[in-house]
Amino acid sequence: MISHQESAQVRPAPAASPAAGRILIVDDEPEIRSFIGCALAAAGYLPDFAVNGTQALAQLLECRYDLIILDLVMPDMDGACALDRMLRTHPEQAVIVVSCINDVATKLDCLERGAHDYLTKPFTLAELLARVRVQLRDDAFPRGHPASSGEDAEDDWAPEVVSGYGLTLDAARLVADIGHGPVPLTRLEFMLLRELATRAGQPVPKSELLAIVWGCDFDPGSNRVDVCVRRLRSKLGFDLIETVRGQGYQLADLLPVG
Repeated sequence: MISHQESAQVRPAPAASPAAGRILIVDDEPEIRSFIGCALAAAGYLPDFAVNGTQALAQLLECRYDLIILDLVMPDMDGACALDRMLRTHPEQAVIVVSCINDVATKLDCLERGAHDYLTKPFTLAELLARVRVQLRDDAFPRGHPASSGEDAEDDWAPEVVSGYGLTLDAARLVADIGHGPVPLTRLEFMLLRELATRAGQPVPKSELLAIVWGCDFDPGSNRVDVCVRRLRSKLGFDLIETVRGQGYQLADLLPVG
């Protein structure tokens, strides 16, 4: 494994807290690895490096990463293939794809495959760090449930079960059940589905979901809601969430829970 000391130009990072994000940078260009690694280390994150997709997959078997920054164009294995294999073994892995390819079709393809974000080269450090912070925040605690440390951390989640429209949501376990057994969800997926469940029978605009779940007051170019809905559909069935053209998303009227 390539150490985060790969580049002699990396300035000493602030002392990392237990919650510091460990990030894998996958890029065949040493200058890009150094550029991103310096920025992440200076911001207090713990960067590791892989020079190609094959090495990244090997490191992913040995270490848990909070985030992977993945180049799309590499010589031994293209980023799309590496992304597929990463998510096959680690379905909840957060990945930001970076690439010089700027066409919409490529971006959509990566997001459909499961990437959390897509950043076009060249990019500024400020933009990269902002997107990193969003991803690490997304997989932390929901709004209104502050993170805690120590043995009492689990107590931040009060037991809650929401049932209706053929759907059961268990907040204590972060699972959903539509009658075929519990399905694990990420915190973001759970929050979005719970919001739709509490407003069942009416469409919820994407702007409201973006504000409630991600805390974004205005981000017209964001596709976070669409990506999250696609993941929920893949886990629980395409018919669970209906798209109401021009109005947002709505929970489908399934059979009542017994």
